[in-house]
Amino acid sequence: MTSSRTNPEGPASPEGPVDPEGPTDPEGLTGSAAWELLLPAASAPARARGRSLQAALREAVRSGRLAPDTRLPSSRDLAADLGVSRGLVTEAYEQLTAEGYLRSGRGAGTWVGGAVRAARPRARDLAPRSPDARADFVPGTPDLSLFPRAAWAAAQRGVLAELPHDVLGYPDPRGLPRLRTALAELLARRRGVVADPERLVVVSGVAQATTLLGFVLHARGTRTVGVEDPGSPQHGALYASAGVGTVPLPLDEEGLAVGPLRASGLRVVVTTPAHQFPTGIAYSARRRAQLLDWARSVDGLIVEDDYDGDFRYDRAPVGALQGLDPEHVAYAGSVSKSLAPGLRLGWLLVPESLADEVVERKRTMDLGHPTLDQALFARFLERGDYDRQLRRCQRAYRQRRDTLVAALEEHFPGAEVTGIAAGLHVIAELPEKYGPARRSTSWNARPPPASRCAPSPPTHTRAWTTTRSYGWSWGTRSSLPDGSVRAYV
Repeated sequence: MTSSRTNPEGPASPEGPVDPEGPTDPEGLTGSAAWELLLPAASAPARARGRSLQAALREAVRSGRLAPDTRLPSSRDLAADLGVSRGLVTEAYEQLTAEGYLRSGRGAGTWVGGAVRAARPRARDLAPRSPDARADFVPGTPDLSLFPRAAWAAAQRGVLAELPHDVLGYPDPRGLPRLRTALAELLARRRGVVADPERLVVVSGVAQATTLLGFVLHARGTRTVGVEDPGSPQHGALYASAGVGTVPLPLDEEGLAVGPLRASGLRVVVTTPAHQFPTGIAYSARRRAQLLDWARSVDGLIVEDDYDGDFRYDRAPVGALQGLDPEHVAYAGSVSKSLAPGLRLGWLLVPESLADEVVERKRTMDLGHPTLDQALFARFLERGDYDRQLRRCQRAYRQRRDTLVAALEEHFPGAEVTGIAAGLHVIAELPEKYGPARRSTSWNARPPPASRCAPSPPTHTRAWTTTRSYGWSWGTRSSLPDGSVRAYV
């Protein structure tokens, strides 16, 4: 049986009684590709047969196998062909007509409606990946092969065995008390913050922390915030999503320049004082004090993005700015560099004056972070697994930084590596003979997008045409693939 495409109103009946379902198509569906979708439904268990038939017809229309304006066989004919009761087919037709997949009229038969559009045949993956690259020089990119699978799996098994049932309900929007307590201890010990668990909010990474603050600041009347220039391009987009604009503020050798900040009239500024991205500098003690003086003088807020503050290779990490004045600094961090960005797990520590508003915004945004993930990470912290992971990453990244610096010196004599020995990238100033900067993938080296580390020309005069930012996420190798550094200048 093959379906036909004719006048949707059906042919006129010159005389005689009219079949309430309209004229019957003698071919039906048996000759069409859609027929194959209905056969399994007809053989389904009796109690599920009706739902299966509806689902099969729905999928045939949705996928385009039954095109719009295709006439379907009468319920009597289709039931006979499938070997099911007519009532089952009639119920399926009525249900799909009510949903808009089919249309029918007395004496006109049943037809495929025109409101449905064929679904996409596959889901696309928009995640930034480069599976063919032997060396990944994108700055700030962690090596995901260092993820502690065995320890994570053990923590997951332990949590599933011990977690009370009621914890699986809607959580405190701030996060599980167990995790906030463990995080407060970790941050106070490793980063020197003043960590009150009551003002600590578990978030989906620094991106959500930034957006939360943006919404709260916007509700308070703030329309612009200051950002470092050069700096992370993500800050501008995230604040814009909350209706807050950004004003670029220049840097000098000590950090964010305070003079332009004071002259701007702003009351909120976003900073990366432990290891500025992309210049690689750490804010000096003098500049940190100046920033805090500014915040106190205008009753302002400093947002501290501590995106790789744990990774310092030449000395112990400098403590977070928040520890000096927790009422004027909002502190954000995550496990994206130490574990994996795909976990979407981070924290936001806010001044008391903002705490209630941030928590309420978090509640309305997503009702809180997934409780299983929180309980798992809390156990990971309590058992010392996270400290072990940080030490493992620090050893690996220090070795790779040393390898990269040596390779730059070998292949580009006269190259000068600037910035502190920290984080997941270095800045290399190359001699003029190697500029202007260019990209090459002929050696399977993945360079960073130029916009990731390019300042706005009007506010920064450094010769960035011969300055490049290199990361070191190249798997478990202790040495770089041959030619990869030379390929990417």
